[in-house]
Amino acid sequence: MRIVLVGPPGAGKGTQAAYLAKNLSIPHISTGDLFRANISQQTDLGKLAKSYIVEGNLVPDEVTIAMAKDRMEQPDAVDGFLLDGFPRNVSQAEALDQVLKADGVELDGVLDLEVPEDEVVKRIAGRRICRKDSSHVFHVTYSPAKKEGVCDACGGELYQRGDDTEETVRKRLEVYHTQTEPIIDYYRAQGLVVTITALGKVDEVTKRAMGALKVQSEGKSDSSDSEDGGK
Repeated sequence: MRIVLVGPPGAGKGTQAAYLAKNLSIPHISTGDLFRANISQQTDLGKLAKSYIVEGNLVPDEVTIAMAKDRMEQPDAVDGFLLDGFPRNVSQAEALDQVLKADGVELDGVLDLEVPEDEVVKRIAGRRICRKDSSHVFHVTYSPAKKEGVCDACGGELYQRGDDTEETVRKRLEVYHTQTEPIIDYYRAQGLVVTITALGKVDEVTKRAMGALKVQSEGKSDSSDSEDGGK
C-alpha cells in the first residue's frame, strides 16, 4: 500500500506511522527524520532546513520534494510506503502525483487524523525533553517525571524545546490550517481520504486506522473492478 498520513502537529502522526508501517510491512518515510539527519550532520541542506523549522515554518517545497522522491525510489519502498510529513501543501501533493504517475503507480489512501486544537496545544506544550538523552520524553500531564524537572532515567535536566511553547504551537497550527489542510480536500476529490479521530490510547487509534484503511483499500479495489467491467 502507498499511504499518506495527514494531521495537525501533535496528532500522533509519527507514533501511528511507525505502528501502521510495521503492521502493513511497508517503510515509514518521515521527512522529519530526513531533515534531522541533515541537521545533525550540519550539511548545507540541514542548516537551511533548521532555519525554517526553529521558526515554526515549513521547509521550501523544492527541498522537501527532492528528498522525498529520492527516498521513495529506494528498494524497500518499491511495493509501498507510508508518507509522514509529506506532502504538506497542494503543490507538493501535485508533485507527488506526478512522481507516482511517472512510475506507473498511485496512492491507495490518505489517512486524516483529527484532534481538537486545544488538545494539540496541551499535548505539545506539555512535553519535556531530557538534555542528556533526547529519547527520554515526559509530559507534565500525561507522563510526568517523578521529580519535577529531572529525568527519571538518567537524572538529566528536563526542558521545554523552543518549538514546543504554546505561542509556537499555535503558529504551527495556523501554518497547518493555511498550507496543509487544503490537501485533504485535494485528495478527497480523488476519493482517497479516510478520517478518524486520533483521541484515545495509541493501540486504539492504530486499530481504528487499520480498519479505516482496510475499508478504503477494499472500496478502491471494488471501484477498479467496476471500471474494468468486473474483469
